[in-house]
Amino acid sequence: MDFKKILDTKDTTSEYTQEEINKDKVVCGLAYIPILFWLPLVAGTKNSKYCKFHANNGLILLILEVIISIVSTILSIIPFVGTITGSLLGLVSLAFIIFGMVFTFQGKVKELPIIGGIKILS
Repeated sequence: MDFKKILDTKDTTSEYTQEEINKDKVVCGLAYIPILFWLPLVAGTKNSKYCKFHANNGLILLILEVIISIVSTILSIIPFVGTITGSLLGLVSLAFIIFGMVFTFQGKVKELPIIGGIKILS
């Protein structure tokens, strides 16, 4: 598996002005804490495509966390399997959170690996 290819996701930074990125960078970075996905929508620039992009990623991460919790709970009836699966999936989710936050705080607009193409908020 080529991890470099997985991490090299679509970069759409050029679609946004540097002013727009700088203005909402912190609020959008916090959207990657899954429960705070809504923050760019209410605290960011109104009707901002940039804020919606990051809110969408945060919402996808929240949904992923719920799915991980459900899968881990179901698999917990099998000794060790639920714990190991939940831990591994939790690490993947944490990697997505870090990936999103780091690039957002750097002023880059990149899709999350694997799940970045999913659009709920448009």
